[in-house]
Amino acid sequence: MRRRDVLTLGAGAVLGGGLCSAQRRRPNVLFLFTDDQRTDTISALGNPNIQTPNLDMLARSGVVFRNAYCMGSNSPAVCLPSRNMLLSGRAYFRFERFASGEQPNFADSMKAAGYVTYHHGKRGNEAPEIHKRFDHSKYLADLEARTKGEPGQQIVDDAVRFMDDRPFFMYLAFANPHDPRVPTKRHLDLYDPRRIPLPRNYMPVHPFDNGEMMVRDELLAPWPRTEQEIRRHLHEYYAVITGLDEQIGRLLQSLKNRNLYDDTIIIFSSDHGLAIGSHGLMGKQSLYDHSMKSPLIFSGPGIRRGQRDALVYLLDIYPTVLDLVGGQIPPGLDGRSLKSVIEGRSSKVRDSLFLSYRNVQRAIRDGRWKLIVYPQINRVQLFDLDSDPDERRDLAADSGQAARIGRMKSMLREWQGRYGDHTPLESSAPKDPRWVPPAGEALDTIRIRLSKEKA
Repeated sequence: MRRRDVLTLGAGAVLGGGLCSAQRRRPNVLFLFTDDQRTDTISALGNPNIQTPNLDMLARSGVVFRNAYCMGSNSPAVCLPSRNMLLSGRAYFRFERFASGEQPNFADSMKAAGYVTYHHGKRGNEAPEIHKRFDHSKYLADLEARTKGEPGQQIVDDAVRFMDDRPFFMYLAFANPHDPRVPTKRHLDLYDPRRIPLPRNYMPVHPFDNGEMMVRDELLAPWPRTEQEIRRHLHEYYAVITGLDEQIGRLLQSLKNRNLYDDTIIIFSSDHGLAIGSHGLMGKQSLYDHSMKSPLIFSGPGIRRGQRDALVYLLDIYPTVLDLVGGQIPPGLDGRSLKSVIEGRSSKVRDSLFLSYRNVQRAIRDGRWKLIVYPQINRVQLFDLDSDPDERRDLAADSGQAARIGRMKSMLREWQGRYGDHTPLESSAPKDPRWVPPAGEALDTIRIRLSKEKA
């Protein structure tokens, strides 16, 4: 019997019993988690302009979730709550800054399921108390990892040395493709920036003040965002992702060399997306899909390939992995297991998704429609994602959509009630929605202030 067959039977034995103990070895779990990677940056998922052969292999062999979202953020550093939600399985409204290691968490649950647990990733935006719960926990020097020219190399080097025949859970939290982006010349040379298409929803300037127009990420390119400037950013972004893909390929090959590949469930995702010119924005501090959606792939023994449209959160990954390996899902999580969707036994685990960003943006989406609310300026946007997945045509001013907007606002308030989110959806004294980009000395002053705040 092949190793994959034995493993599939073994996983079934864990869940259902009845097979001999020799077949009960749990699959390894390799969780690859990148930083700031848009969902449209994998060639096999519809972007022929980027080279990602190893991620393509995972996507073609596994299950792809096309509607995976970060729930949002209470901080301009969206990665902070995203990674804390991921490791705790709970919405960021449940904790002030970091999720507690004393409550159920990914590390403890996987240890209880019989795994040697290993973490290696960025330090500043993670859940430090949960990191301590891993059997092995290591940190990157984020800036060095992003500027040395070989994205992901350090994490992969150490992961290859760590692997052995014990069932392991490896959570590898890469620092790329977050800026600053320093790809190798060989990866830059794979792309002609003049031929890289702009995002379909590219704009030179965002049309109104979304409440976070002067955050650090938005200062990475001048206004208006020119086509040449956005292509320059995309050139570096794509080259870094291709370099990271190369390192991931080296890690996967190491699994194969050690006869572990067929015994390993591999998950690939990212903490959130990034604008890079979409809607005139550069960062992730918005609730548009380009910023809140993430790639999400499950590949490995017993997982049949396909694509799923279910509405899911990244915080669903924790209970899903436990369910796949026969572990015990602790009570009280906000995340839900996606196992039934992966196996094709159900098409969804929820009917709608709630998204939030600080106190300036709220959103709700169902299978087709998405409503974004800007409570400080009393503005809403309504998008039909079936016909307009790039959110280019705002239908909120259409009088025929008034009833739909009312219903979706009611849904949004229901979601807020679940998490104790008391942010009003309208203001009695709304701010001026107009926004004029700063320039000259005013812009220089802002940059100096932000650099001092960061220091």
